[in-house]
Amino acid sequence: MSVLEFVLLVLAGVAAGLTGSIAGLASLISYPALLATGIPPVTANVTNTVALVLNGVGSVSASRPELRGQGRRLVGLCLAGVLGGAVGAVLLLLTPSAAFERIVPWLIAAASAAILVQRAPRELAAEGAAGQAGRPHRDQWWLPLVVFVISIYGGYFGAAAGVLMLATFLLTTGEGVPRGNALKNVVLGIANAVAALGYVVFSSIAWSAAVPLAIGFLVGGRLGPGVVRRVPQTLLRRVIAVAGLALAVRLGLQAYG
Repeated sequence: MSVLEFVLLVLAGVAAGLTGSIAGLASLISYPALLATGIPPVTANVTNTVALVLNGVGSVSASRPELRGQGRRLVGLCLAGVLGGAVGAVLLLLTPSAAFERIVPWLIAAASAAILVQRAPRELAAEGAAGQAGRPHRDQWWLPLVVFVISIYGGYFGAAAGVLMLATFLLTTGEGVPRGNALKNVVLGIANAVAALGYVVFSSIAWSAAVPLAIGFLVGGRLGPGVVRRVPQTLLRRVIAVAGLALAVRLGLQAYG
């Protein structure tokens, strides 16, 4: 790998880490960056998952104030994340490379469309709080099941898994955006780490690309929660979603052309 590619992957990791915190679409930046260096699709995906571990480390370390008082809730949710991440990794390892290349454009398109039509996180948080008004809050019994399903997707590919997870927490836990985002960082970080462990053992990782990407993820993830607290997100989310749809079309033309 050239020095220029190394630097570009570090920058892509920083941008992806920030994007993941703001819009839940880190992989829409990091995955195509890996493809641009000539790495095959499946190898790019597993390399991206391994590098994302440091994004989780950075974002969780910066989210400690928002995690206070949520320890009991996190036990069940993290268990669901562990199981879901493991299932997602197994599904990817069993998917033929040619089939994965044809599936990815649809996953990216669906992820981009989801974030394009999703309401702003603060609106979802307000709706969730309104639903709990006037009665003591208790998490729904089925919340870990939903987290398990989302974590499967996160372990398999991951783009917009953060969108789905954050929306779920905002609508069901009664928490605001910063605390809901902190929950998402922990649970998806654990699901991703489990999937990454499976890939390290049973798949081929492009370590020369994973290292600079992971460095960028660590920085972007560390900065992300602070950005979430301060930056208006709607316009940026829409720009990212439109760019994701364009990427899906390009990858689709390559896969089916």
